[in-house]
Amino acid sequence: MLKKLDIYLLRQFTSILILSLLGFLCVFVIVDLIENLDRYIDNKMPWDIVLKYYGYSLPYFINIALPMSMMIASVFSIGLMAKRNEWTAMKSGGISLYRLTAPLLFFSIAVSLVSFQFDNTYVSWGMSMRGEIEKEYMKKKPRRRSKKTFKDIFMQKQEHQHIAITKYQSNSHKAEGITMITFADSLIQQRMDAKKMTWIDTLKSWAIYDYSLRDFDQNGSEINVIISKRDTLLNLDFEPDDITKGNKHPDELNFEELKARIKYLQSNGVDATRWKVQRHFKVAFAFTNLIVVLFGIPLVVMKPKSGLAFGGGVSFLVIFSYYAFIKFGQSLGINGVMDPMLSAWLGNIVFISGGLLLLFSVRK
Repeated sequence: MLKKLDIYLLRQFTSILILSLLGFLCVFVIVDLIENLDRYIDNKMPWDIVLKYYGYSLPYFINIALPMSMMIASVFSIGLMAKRNEWTAMKSGGISLYRLTAPLLFFSIAVSLVSFQFDNTYVSWGMSMRGEIEKEYMKKKPRRRSKKTFKDIFMQKQEHQHIAITKYQSNSHKAEGITMITFADSLIQQRMDAKKMTWIDTLKSWAIYDYSLRDFDQNGSEINVIISKRDTLLNLDFEPDDITKGNKHPDELNFEELKARIKYLQSNGVDATRWKVQRHFKVAFAFTNLIVVLFGIPLVVMKPKSGLAFGGGVSFLVIFSYYAFIKFGQSLGINGVMDPMLSAWLGNIVFISGGLLLLFSVRK
């Protein structure tokens, strides 16, 4: 009997999940198309490339839409049972809320694990391919405001030159916290550190301020050191466009690639806090699917007569509050206020605790 009920509940849950996921995907694609239509027209982007662009974006949209779809599926699957008095009949038969929702909780854990693997396999790959299309076909800037401040930038030029920049202002072409390392046969040949630099467009050069320049021999020993607080013009073999277009976003890297990037940045004395937060967040975000189900189920059974309306309204408030909270946690980690791992998991810890308390409080 219970096995049939589990199958019945899961079948109802998955059907609602698929329909809501398709609905969210349509909304995301249409909204993104409307927002970027001027970019496609200004850059005379072929429509077959636009289709490829959204094909590569689809895994990312699925990853974002999945938690919201899980929330809707949990609210409506249990809500419909309560509305049809099926839940009342089950309670009369001695079936507890824990037993009823056990298959949904196990299913949400499985979805969370699959979501993590999906993110690492398809989302990061799709975002990387999407970024390549943007670099090649979207060279003109959008009419709307674009991002003006870039932080914790890492670039690699010609395989032997590695550049790290703490902060870059694209409107004024000013950078802070610059480290540039030049390699020769896998050994450091030269290292340049500067507090600030500014692009001089008329001279096609960078003006660096308060800098140090060190040359090394084949044994790794310093052979020449220049330390200056004066303004100096240098041709650094890269321009402002290389910074804004060549900066790879964490979404374009999977978990292992982020781990390797963090290790490399730290070995070169570059602050990798932002990248650490993003690496831990990849794992934490996958378990959003479990959190929304934990909240969705008790919200419906709290008020069986108005379960769908009440549960649906509050569930959307919960998920958007959760998204705001995890962004708050990330900002604490990025700014060094909190440990990167704790900041990425802060929202999960708070909302899983809240979901469990809510689930225990509504047991009859």
